[in-house]
Amino acid sequence: MTRRFTIEPTGMPDLPGMMLATIEALKQIGGSASIQELEEKVIEIEGLSEEEQSYTQPGDDPRTRVAYFLAWARTYLKRGGALENSSRGIWALTDDGEAIISREQTETIHKKVLEEERERAKAKRKDKLEKEAARKAKRQAAPNQIELEPEEDNGGAADWKVRLLEVIRAMDPAAFERLSQRLLREAGFIKVEVRGKTGDGGIDGVGVLRVNLVSFQVYFQCKRWKGSVGSKEIRDFRGALQGRADKGLFITTGTFTSQSSEEATRDGAIAIDLIDGDRLCELLKQYDLGVKTQMIEEVTINDGWFDGV
Repeated sequence: MTRRFTIEPTGMPDLPGMMLATIEALKQIGGSASIQELEEKVIEIEGLSEEEQSYTQPGDDPRTRVAYFLAWARTYLKRGGALENSSRGIWALTDDGEAIISREQTETIHKKVLEEERERAKAKRKDKLEKEAARKAKRQAAPNQIELEPEEDNGGAADWKVRLLEVIRAMDPAAFERLSQRLLREAGFIKVEVRGKTGDGGIDGVGVLRVNLVSFQVYFQCKRWKGSVGSKEIRDFRGALQGRADKGLFITTGTFTSQSSEEATRDGAIAIDLIDGDRLCELLKQYDLGVKTQMIEEVTINDGWFDGV
């Protein structure tokens, strides 16, 4: 099979190739998918190795390189009219996207969006210079007045997760185990115990999950990782569960490779549920554990209403 793109530890990948792989993945899935489903399908059809999936972004960015650049691929395709996404995070092909079958088409979109970005940046710089000139003229006209600059909004929809994962990865391992214990209790587990450093085959704790009239004993492992958890770690964890538990739960601040996800749900073996860094952030937010959500009131004026009084 000819690969559409490759991922290296450093350097820019082939974004038009990633865009084409994203289109093909959506077509195979049925035209729409969540980000996780879409990324897993791209990894599957491209045959990315666990090593390729484990490369991370530099600095404190917890995302893998493949997830980071696939996000850019989706952005380019959306700006090019080939994809659309809902407020619930579901991405879908448009009619233009359905018509894409070649690399030349994604290259055209890539170049077009890049050119639009250059023009937008140029217009933004011009606007900034004009505003600075206006402020300078105003200060010269009224030297005793002080004008406060508005704060720049450097935040984004996902920036809070990046910051939260930084905080969690800086925690002591025992503290992270206690955080996982608290999270499981909030989620409905009972008799949640942290085993500590017992060398018990990677098992960090155990709890009981009640579902209606049935209870399941669940052993969990929690690891503060930046990269990807591979299939070997899942197999090792399952080996420690044999003869002990009904289910396993693996919690990490990193991500899981597609191979580890397949291993976790392998037929005939103890099922292991996976919670990656992104899901961990959402759960902490859901249960209000160290994460607060503030609703901002926005007031708008309807000029036309007053005209009719």
